[in-house]
Amino acid sequence: MDYLVVKWLHILSSTFLFGTGIGSAWYMLFANISRDVRAIAVVSRYVVVADWLFTATTIIAQPTTGFYMIHLAGFPMHSRWIAWSLVLYLIAAACWVPVVWLQMRLRDLSREAAGTGAPLPPAYWKYFRAWVILGIPAFFAFVAIFWLMVAKPT
Repeated sequence: MDYLVVKWLHILSSTFLFGTGIGSAWYMLFANISRDVRAIAVVSRYVVVADWLFTATTIIAQPTTGFYMIHLAGFPMHSRWIAWSLVLYLIAAACWVPVVWLQMRLRDLSREAAGTGAPLPPAYWKYFRAWVILGIPAFFAFVAIFWLMVAKPT
């Protein structure tokens, strides 16, 4: 496959990965700020769907296209910018795995509360806090990766 095509796929998938993350975080955060249990239930359901549809697929596409571009371009694997990118990507992925579980719990708890007309249980807010805390390092890891990919510092 041509380098330009692989690069385009890499950039496209990074856009889906980062964009889905930012969009999901935005809508989930503001649905929760509203405290409207029905809105939270709807948003959390779609956040889970988006995560599986976009994030899960692009989290595979990113290293696949990235390693192939490294090969095609002849970049040495021991380049510091590549090593740092991989470390940051692993940090972001390590945050994402528990976030997926947390989002499913948030979806289930909010759906149950909305269905019964009950307020969200304390466990919901505990999971939500963990979701926010894990999202912060993942966000900054991806911002740093974008910079490393563009600058390729020596």
